[in-house]
Amino acid sequence: MSHDHNHHHSNKNLKLAFFLNLGFTVLEIIGGIYTNSVAILSDAVHDLGDSFSLGLAWHLDKKSKQVATNQFSFGYQRFSLAGAFINALILLLGSIYIISEAVQRIQNPETSDAQGMILFALVGIAVNGYAAFKVSKGGSQNEKVISWHLVEDVLGWVAVLIAGIVLYFKNVPWLDPALSLGISLFILWNVFKNLKSTILIFLQAVPEDISLDELKAKICDLEKVDSVHHMHIWSLEGEHHVFTVHVKLKPIENLLELKKIKTEIKMLLKTYPFSHYTLEIELDQEKCLMTE
Repeated sequence: MSHDHNHHHSNKNLKLAFFLNLGFTVLEIIGGIYTNSVAILSDAVHDLGDSFSLGLAWHLDKKSKQVATNQFSFGYQRFSLAGAFINALILLLGSIYIISEAVQRIQNPETSDAQGMILFALVGIAVNGYAAFKVSKGGSQNEKVISWHLVEDVLGWVAVLIAGIVLYFKNVPWLDPALSLGISLFILWNVFKNLKSTILIFLQAVPEDISLDELKAKICDLEKVDSVHHMHIWSLEGEHHVFTVHVKLKPIENLLELKKIKTEIKMLLKTYPFSHYTLEIELDQEKCLMTE
């Protein structure tokens, strides 16, 4: 009952954050054009990517609850990787466009509407701050990631607010495009970092939060374990991992000993974030039919 209650609030919070962010993104685009501010437009591009992330998180929050099928035997968690990749491309192309516009503005400065920048910055801080507050109260991984994303947006709007206040008192036409350039470069740095992580998951690299050697040593330290081989760890979508291993046993006396060692290994694996694991137990005189 508690799980269903938390899931309901998780979905509700992500839905609220999505519509708040999407509505404000449209307002940003209009406001960026109206105030002639590429800093606001660059943040609009960022928020457009955020809206996609929020929409995807909201959709996947429901989708991930669906049971596995014959076609997708692991379930639907891995679908989020495709969304992360598409989101990265949106932010990448948008940021490149904004950077080119900012460079042109630095070379040929234009006056921005300082009052408009201040007004939109205040609204941006309020909208993104409220969305971050609502989502931060959730416990799901989706909500935690999105919450930090929204906090970044709040900090971006604080920077726009400071720039708007400076421009209100002093005409520094290069400040707005310079701020836009800084925001876009920061976004690009995060895009490349997230894109690298996404590609590594696609390529089934060992998750960064697990040491293959450490886990191998822990299994081999068990009393009746002789060695392990064909040990593989990969992640479905960065949060839920999959583990497979062949365990070679020392001589055992009976099935009770076999059952005991299997239980010991399973209890060890429970301390790791594995949503699926497969154990192949091989007796001391048994030969592995898979080539090493």
